[in-house]
Amino acid sequence: MTDTLPEIRHNVADRRFEATVGNLLARADYQLTGDVMRLYHTEVPPALEGRGIAGALVKTALAHARAAQLKVEPACGYVRAYMKRHPETHELLAEGVRL
Repeated sequence: MTDTLPEIRHNVADRRFEATVGNLLARADYQLTGDVMRLYHTEVPPALEGRGIAGALVKTALAHARAAQLKVEPACGYVRAYMKRHPETHELLAEGVRL
């Protein structure tokens, strides 16, 4: 195994950001309602845990939201924790959403 992060892809059709390592899929799923991206599920297979992949998925999703001028609803516990640790993302929070 290598310490480099895998490529993160935006799978528009399946509404998720994803990375494949071997035959294992890590993903961050979202729903889009108007201009709000609801990030509701982050999943990294146990064999890939501890490599920073979940953080890279969320970072990429938030960068996409920023570029597309979307607001974010962190409905997933991991996304909520990530945003708490990264105050530079707080401006992305949808109206009425608190961390």
